[in-house]
Amino acid sequence: MAAKTMKKSIADALEDLSEQDFKKFCSALRDRREEPRIRRNRLEGKGFLEVTDVLVTTFTEPEALRVAVELLREIDCNDVAKRLDEETAVSAAARPSSGATGAEAGGCADKHFVDTHKVQLISRVSNIAPILDELLVKEVIHEESYAKIRALATSQEKIRELYATSLKGGKTCKDHFYESLKKNEPYLVKDLQGK
Repeated sequence: MAAKTMKKSIADALEDLSEQDFKKFCSALRDRREEPRIRRNRLEGKGFLEVTDVLVTTFTEPEALRVAVELLREIDCNDVAKRLDEETAVSAAARPSSGATGAEAGGCADKHFVDTHKVQLISRVSNIAPILDELLVKEVIHEESYAKIRALATSQEKIRELYATSLKGGKTCKDHFYESLKKNEPYLVKDLQGK
């Protein structure tokens, strides 16, 4: 029998929750303070399958798993959290490992491009306005963060604030930032990939 995907394991765990615990889970997910945050309208009236899709599309499967386990523990569904954690650890061990993704190119296999080149990106990104616009559209940053970052005086301050807030949301946020960098700072990205 094939190993379950992380997404399937998350969906099964959410399906096992009582109606009240599922509502608590959705409320805790909506109230998370870390970026990326999930808006109320993406969760209201949704079942366990739709909420699983929201988790996986907002984060990546591994990050969605981490968030789900964290929230299950937060709402005192420790048995479900433990089972989900153990089940996915076994599934991950059964899967073959994959190589680095495009976003990791030019860096260590376990480190994202935007983490590997953080210092250089802070000092060298100059075309920040369209990057911020794209991150706002993709809901990596929200209006309040967007306005706060835009108000800063220098590109360096803006990138530092982006790292300090929105890019802590995980791999998906970093992937969006990386894609925007490739589009708006292509020569800088190529230069950093060559190092």
